[in-house]
Amino acid sequence: MDDVTAGPAVPMVVRRINAPKDRLIVALDFPSADAAMELVGRLDGCCRWFKVGMELYYAAGNRVIEGLRERGYEVFLDLKLHDIPNTVAGAVRSVTGLGASLLTVHAGGGGPMMRAAVEAASLPGAPKLLAVTVLTSMDKAELHAVGVSDAPAKQVLRLARLAQTAGIGGLVCSAEEVEAVRKAMGSEMLLVVPGIRPQSTLARSDDQRRVATAAEAIARGASMLVVGRPITQAADPARAASGILAEIAASQQG
Repeated sequence: MDDVTAGPAVPMVVRRINAPKDRLIVALDFPSADAAMELVGRLDGCCRWFKVGMELYYAAGNRVIEGLRERGYEVFLDLKLHDIPNTVAGAVRSVTGLGASLLTVHAGGGGPMMRAAVEAASLPGAPKLLAVTVLTSMDKAELHAVGVSDAPAKQVLRLARLAQTAGIGGLVCSAEEVEAVRKAMGSEMLLVVPGIRPQSTLARSDDQRRVATAAEAIARGASMLVVGRPITQAADPARAASGILAEIAASQQG
């Protein structure tokens, strides 16, 4: 991955979120920086936030974050860190100063790991941490297969409380659990919800099981929404993004 050659970037302080553009994160799930930035160009003016996940970050490294920041966009760095506490803390320090505003760790890594991440994220220029609870690709059967006997909703709440106790101020959960998580965590917890689909595509089968529309997720208490394929694979990505933004705006007025 690229070395950091520029001076430290200052990530956005995630403030109280109101505008639809503050709530939408477009997932740049691409295998190269060129493909990702081509999509970014097609969405120019439509979006404020982009998610850089493992596929793109492993392919392009720090330069894709720097490229997005140079264009004025906010970056959600979705690396889902999960390792021993010292290693995760080191990873948090390694990405501090790149300009990413949000960074994910796995809540399943446990309290000591999350506390180490929180301590590392106290440095200037560090991103705000989000704890991933249960992946949207997992249903009850998948959880049982890895030794978790509880339903996703119960496991999400367990991990959410663990993350909050560790000092993490944001969570990633599906729309199915976000209402219960909001009630349990309070109004200040940042709740980021992936698996967002237009109503017309909810019945389609893909690797995400626990999905919802943007309006449903906002109504249940989501702070921000992550949308990938419904925008990135659309014939007209800007039009698709505008449709999601309109749905968010309408749900806020309702």
